[in-house]
Amino acid sequence: MSRVISLLATAFFGSALLAAPAMADVEAAAPPEDANVYFISPQDGATVSSPVTVRMGLEGMGVAPAGIEVENTGHHHLLIDKPLDDVDLASPLPATDQTLHFGGGQTQTTLDLPPGEHTLQLLFMDYRHISFDPAVHSKSITITVE
Repeated sequence: MSRVISLLATAFFGSALLAAPAMADVEAAAPPEDANVYFISPQDGATVSSPVTVRMGLEGMGVAPAGIEVENTGHHHLLIDKPLDDVDLASPLPATDQTLHFGGGQTQTTLDLPPGEHTLQLLFMDYRHISFDPAVHSKSITITVE
């Protein structure tokens, strides 16, 4: 099921990528002042076994699928071992092994991560996979996979 969702997200992103030049002039939306995205689980510093269940929380906004334009909504993205500073927040976020899209409006996923230490960070973006301004992101957490 998650592979189907990944394929759908990749297909959507492919169409968003074709529209990227036109989007360069699009202004980022401002989030509500109380917008907050966070990890319900796992907790920062947790030692876990793979597969890892990640539960994403959100306050002050709503979740809607990618491509559905509704004010004060968006969808989750998960950065895996990728610092937020390495993300171009002015452009649509590409779907990669390190930048997962949850364009179906999902708030939970299961990850197969190799043993070792991993950093995770949530980034909440609008219907176009564009960051809000200011960006709505969680604190980066570190987990250890046994």
